[in-house]
Amino acid sequence: MQLFAKALQAVTLGDDAERLFHGRGGMYDGCEHLCLDWFPPVLLLTSFKSIEENEVALLTKCIAERWRQLKGECQLNLVFQHRCAGQTQTHLLQGEVPEPHYVDENGAQFQVHLLRGQNHGLFLDMRAGRAWVKQHSKQRKVLNLFAYTCGFSVMALQGGADEVVNIDMSKGALSIGKQNHLLNGFAHGARFLGHDIFKSWGKLTKFGPYDLIVADPPSNQRGSFVATKDYARLLKRLPSLLAEQGDLLLCLNAPELDIAFLKQQVEEQSPSLMFIEQLANPEVYLDKDPNKALKVLRYQHKPT
Repeated sequence: MQLFAKALQAVTLGDDAERLFHGRGGMYDGCEHLCLDWFPPVLLLTSFKSIEENEVALLTKCIAERWRQLKGECQLNLVFQHRCAGQTQTHLLQGEVPEPHYVDENGAQFQVHLLRGQNHGLFLDMRAGRAWVKQHSKQRKVLNLFAYTCGFSVMALQGGADEVVNIDMSKGALSIGKQNHLLNGFAHGARFLGHDIFKSWGKLTKFGPYDLIVADPPSNQRGSFVATKDYARLLKRLPSLLAEQGDLLLCLNAPELDIAFLKQQVEEQSPSLMFIEQLANPEVYLDKDPNKALKVLRYQHKPT
């Protein structure tokens, strides 16, 4: 608790949504189960293990003290999400949550929903990846695989992409993605395909080839994607969709699977691809073991 309270003293509250405290990186002994996120004007505290009510009360007290230092008498809006044994429970501890709730990131706006479900509409750990896409999308055709609520697509269009094709099995997530595009003034320029990627290669090939492909799949979601068996299936197909001078971003957020796993999958299934670089995560996501952190690897075709 002392380490959490001490870390809070370095926290500031800006205009953009961002992670403020990342205990899961193992840099704060005893706080590995805790994360604190800022979805203005709401703070979200998450515990990834069973936690007693008195500990929640102490954490709330620490957060409220830092809030008063930063915001004075402004109302504290605090949501607590408890994830344990495969169950997720979410509670509003103080204040309120706007409805609808829009947040900013790097010049774009996104709709989020903190009180519904485990995922909130915007994965904050992929902030640097979305920024990279925004910087490298000008006059390019982009394929956004496992698009979720289409954060990469919005950033690509802000960066000047000619067209983005978004595909995801969840039509509900894509519906929010469409709203995100309209929220940012993009009534045109994006396609939204509510299909199983593994059954849609003909359609994806028809719209290609692509100058930039982003593959950000769930690591272990039955019925959608399980990295240990499905990344190989994906990599057998991706090189044929990638333009000659194109970039491919492969993402993996599974602590149990290291960087070597993903690189080996590429070597075995896509020998025509060449590793270029690993994108750095936002500084707040520093991890004692980099292999457990989010991995975003950039590939291109090998020169012929």
